[in-house]
Amino acid sequence: MIKLSKPYFPPEALENVSKVLASGNLVQGEFVLKFEEKLKDYLGVKNVIVVSNGTAALHLSLIVLGIGPGDEVIVPAFTFPATANVVELVGAKPVFVDIGLDDFCIDTRKIEKVITSRTKAIIPVHEFGQSAGMTEIMRIAAQYHLLIVEDAACALGTEFAYKKVGTFGELGCFSFHPRKAITTGEGGAIVTNDDCMAAKLRTLRNHGIEMVDGKIDFTSAGLNYRMTDFQAALGFYQMLDINNYLRERIVIAADYTRRLNGIPGLKTPAIFSDRTNVYQTYHIIIDRQFNRDEIKRKLYEQGIETNYGANALPLLKFYKEKYLLNAEDFPDAVTAYRQGLALPLSHYIQEHEIIEVCERLTALIQ
Repeated sequence: MIKLSKPYFPPEALENVSKVLASGNLVQGEFVLKFEEKLKDYLGVKNVIVVSNGTAALHLSLIVLGIGPGDEVIVPAFTFPATANVVELVGAKPVFVDIGLDDFCIDTRKIEKVITSRTKAIIPVHEFGQSAGMTEIMRIAAQYHLLIVEDAACALGTEFAYKKVGTFGELGCFSFHPRKAITTGEGGAIVTNDDCMAAKLRTLRNHGIEMVDGKIDFTSAGLNYRMTDFQAALGFYQMLDINNYLRERIVIAADYTRRLNGIPGLKTPAIFSDRTNVYQTYHIIIDRQFNRDEIKRKLYEQGIETNYGANALPLLKFYKEKYLLNAEDFPDAVTAYRQGLALPLSHYIQEHEIIEVCERLTALIQ
């Protein structure tokens, strides 16, 4: 079976995980600090706070910004549900905006149409490792005095105009899920240049604990969103070679594009001159004359694992029924969900496997 994705861990990462486990010091130890420092240097930010997962990163970000009941937060209509779920969890309302089929990110031309007096923030998602259009998003945020929390779960290393995504807004959130280029099994990170917010986030991730007059006290109603030290060891040792990992993904994606570009009935990911895509997912669109699910099933029968890329949130039962959403208002999100297909991409895939994927896929749409 050609797997959709398989994480890679360097030998020194596994060795140090064993050492951490043997030590018995499992939570927020030496490697958490090392991992945070390495991420901070790589992204060029003042503060990195690692947490238990990417959803926790988004949740804490909204809490520290004070977003809650009565507020509205703009969210792309095509993403993983966690992006909107955290808005619900703080009592605010997610307001969905359709995406573009070139980058699978929020359509910046449609953002201003949904801004109201209750709008407090935008959560642009850098979908599949491709950057959202941050120049326009930053302009809109400045004009309407909105906060920006970047969902860069898929996009560690992605750049927009030579700047790392996740570093544009007040806060940026990353994920280290197994399908990401850097993985700690589960895990996430929040980045910010605001020292005050960083201090609050460190307190909130650890039950609200602070040292007051040399003693532990609980100064806020926090959560247990800590990362374990053995997870951080995995992340730290992968970060030592992150540029090579990302370069490898870009080369694999270029190979797919070279073999698939121009084939009738199939749209490959767009390439932008001012953006660097790290291809957390190589996501194609299959023409509507073909049944995406049937193609997915047939590829699996032939030993190739694929999947849909993300969700059209207005189609999900919870959001559709709560906000009486109409799928026709989000045509590109629906197309990306119903006709999109994520192809195998990982450290382990070989060129002959890429050729096989392309040949078998092409045969199914001709």
